[in-house]
Amino acid sequence: MILGIGTDLANIERVARTLDRFGDRFRHRVFTETELRKAARRRDEAGTLAKRWAAKEACSKALGTGLRMGISWRDMAVSNLHTGQPVMALTGWAADRLDAMTPAGFQAVVHVSLTDDHPWAQAFVVIAAHPIVVRA
Repeated sequence: MILGIGTDLANIERVARTLDRFGDRFRHRVFTETELRKAARRRDEAGTLAKRWAAKEACSKALGTGLRMGISWRDMAVSNLHTGQPVMALTGWAADRLDAMTPAGFQAVVHVSLTDDHPWAQAFVVIAAHPIVVRA
């Protein structure tokens, strides 16, 4: 069953201007070390971070809260599997919110999709609940 859906569109040039203006203060307020390492290896750091910004916004919408009620930017972290597929891990208040919205007997899975076409970065997040199967 679907528990939540969120989407967001971020302007890469706006993120680049924010990076220029606030630098590491912005980086460390919003992004995890894993996200920052990935972006630093990319030619388009701003584009990489814009996609992750959009994913965090989309996730907060899928959680049904937006960025309020104690959620932190860094409570939502995007990384990639070895195949390149993006995945999102939740910690802190975001993880607590996910647990609260997941019905008993189900396990929540956060699906994330990222794309960009300069100057836009877009993310979709779908939170699904799958029944926990107990095998005898």
